[in-house]
Amino acid sequence: MLDRNSLGYWLPPGGRGATISIKSRITINFLFIIIMTVIVLEFFFIFNIRQNYYKNLEDTLINQLHTSTDLYIRYFSDTSLSENIINSVDTFWKQVTARVEIIDIKGRVLMNSQGIINDSHLETSDVQLALRGEKGVWLGRLQEGGEKVMAASCPIVVAGEQIGVLRFVASLEEVDGEIRTIAYRYFSFGGLVILISGLMSIILARTITEPLKQITRAAEEMAKGNFKVKSASQSRDEIGRLSRTLNYLASEILQRDALKNDFISSVSHELRTPLTSIKGWAVTLRQGYENREFLQDGLDIIEKESDRLTNMVAELLDFSRFISGKITLREERVNIREFLEHLRIQLAPRALREEIEFLVTFEDNSNDLPLYTDGDRLKQVFINLLDNAFTFTSPGGRVSLTALLGEEGYRFCIQDTGCGIPEDELPRVKEKFFKGKSSKSQNGIGLSISDEIVHLMGGKLKISSKVDVGTRVVVTLPFAPEGSGGI
Repeated sequence: MLDRNSLGYWLPPGGRGATISIKSRITINFLFIIIMTVIVLEFFFIFNIRQNYYKNLEDTLINQLHTSTDLYIRYFSDTSLSENIINSVDTFWKQVTARVEIIDIKGRVLMNSQGIINDSHLETSDVQLALRGEKGVWLGRLQEGGEKVMAASCPIVVAGEQIGVLRFVASLEEVDGEIRTIAYRYFSFGGLVILISGLMSIILARTITEPLKQITRAAEEMAKGNFKVKSASQSRDEIGRLSRTLNYLASEILQRDALKNDFISSVSHELRTPLTSIKGWAVTLRQGYENREFLQDGLDIIEKESDRLTNMVAELLDFSRFISGKITLREERVNIREFLEHLRIQLAPRALREEIEFLVTFEDNSNDLPLYTDGDRLKQVFINLLDNAFTFTSPGGRVSLTALLGEEGYRFCIQDTGCGIPEDELPRVKEKFFKGKSSKSQNGIGLSISDEIVHLMGGKLKISSKVDVGTRVVVTLPFAPEGSGGI
């Protein structure tokens, strides 16, 4: 017998190994997604803000360069650049907050806004672009002091000839400070979002895990054999569906258990009846009777009860084989005309004895297409169905068996004028062990076995009925070419 610990895929509460609850996993997953989302969004926003600040500063420097170069060309182009530096040096950086550098055509710094004259050469990218007649922008740090700056350079062109370069250098310390302030606010807000989201994740995880805990407790009770317990979760999501499925499973087990008990009780009674008759007549005949007729009657009853007992045991064995999946069908060609004629001859005496009209009809072309299946099992199906039809049909009634050849296979119809099946019992008549309130069935497995056989043959068995009108059973079997192995 398997115990809980022998099932490697299921650990009981408090079982071996460290475990983590679903609630914790959901919360951790939610937090991971939220944290990653907040971090990505914050870096994206901060990056965009930094780009906007730098872009605004760049545009400001470029506009100031254009204004200064236009002013020089308009008012100071009649003298050389060197003379203008000596005479009107403050013109270039008047009302300009950035550091100004004046560079000649060879890349030498002539003067800057700090009044320093040096002969150094600048090789930054903005200056090199300006020397080639283009505007240039450069981000970097100054050699003196290492201050982070943005530099913009623009060529000074007079009468179509470049005479030098005007360069504005702005510090980025203040801009970066503002960006850092905004970044701190964003990170603080992000932390608050993560905190609130974490609390909400715990609450949301609880709404998922609490119903699961209830279902788990109900399942554990069912595992102990208490199928009367019910799972209380009735939500409309997958958890509610699982709860309803578990409740349905428990009710089905209870129902099947009740059917099994009824079946055992019924079989015990049915087996006891023929055994009692056999034993009674055996004891009676042992006393010795010279009356030949009395002796023959006793032997006839013993024979009939033995046959009845044999049939019941055979049904039970068939049922057991079907349940265990050990039934295999033997493929052979079935002559429909001969098959139906054999059924008519076999059941004609019973129809005559019970005063029931028995009709067997089939189309003339019923053998045009062969039917390859297990003839003995097919006979078992029809004997069972016809036996039910005779059992529930009163004297003077009619039972008919009709074979029709369709496009996809054979269609057999068994129609009777019996008492019919109540509407509430009709969906369950093919269930194992089921016996209706007015059923005359011995054990309630005949229709179940017939349905299993037809299903194995690839066909369908459908039942329709109306109380006091009769019952109609339709068996459809598909064509299968010889040797197809379709069974």
